[in-house]
Amino acid sequence: MRILVIEDNQTTRQYLQKALKEQGYEIDLADNGQDGLFLALEGDYQLIVLDRMLPKLDGLTVLSTLRNAGKQTPVLILSALDSVSERVRGLREGGDDYLIKPFALSELLVRIEILIQRKGTHSEKLTSVLHVADLKMDLLSHKVFRGSTEISLLPKEFKLLRYLMEHSGQVVSRSLLFEAVWDYQFDPQTNVIDVHMARLRKKVEFDGLTPLLETVRGVGYRMVEQR
Repeated sequence: MRILVIEDNQTTRQYLQKALKEQGYEIDLADNGQDGLFLALEGDYQLIVLDRMLPKLDGLTVLSTLRNAGKQTPVLILSALDSVSERVRGLREGGDDYLIKPFALSELLVRIEILIQRKGTHSEKLTSVLHVADLKMDLLSHKVFRGSTEISLLPKEFKLLRYLMEHSGQVVSRSLLFEAVWDYQFDPQTNVIDVHMARLRKKVEFDGLTPLLETVRGVGYRMVEQR
């Protein structure tokens, strides 16, 4: 899946590029509205992340031009302008969502996922049950099974396992896991991720069952269906 990020702030742009690549997305970047509009018109993207205040062409001009040209690619607006009138204006111009800066990465990722899923609901149905190998998670009842054995998880363990199952096969960094599950900025000195992963492994890989949780040294973790 390809996402176009149109953002003039270099730090934010690089942060988004890194975070979205870790989620498995292919990313194109533009640092001004003029280049961003060109890419948006010419490219085939599942989503556009669009900064509101841009050089050369502002975000709303880019957005209205896209819609007038018949491009219906979902657009998530990022803006420090947090008044109700500005949010309404952005949505009226054709924005699909509006996220105020500064934002939590976990919220941004969820909004992106929802917009992409919404676009493809005719072919991709949302499920309430996750499966990886013989591991099953029911999101409605909050029950987890390995084969026919139910596994008792604490709330954070459940969120951690859910995130890994939803991104099965992908390497997920420790910082991304931390922000997604604990919802605040990652501290490189903390070992909370390692402690929770050790506990989760003991619960999921009991009695010598096939390991599903893999440590990718120096990067993070990955849930695998087969070894």
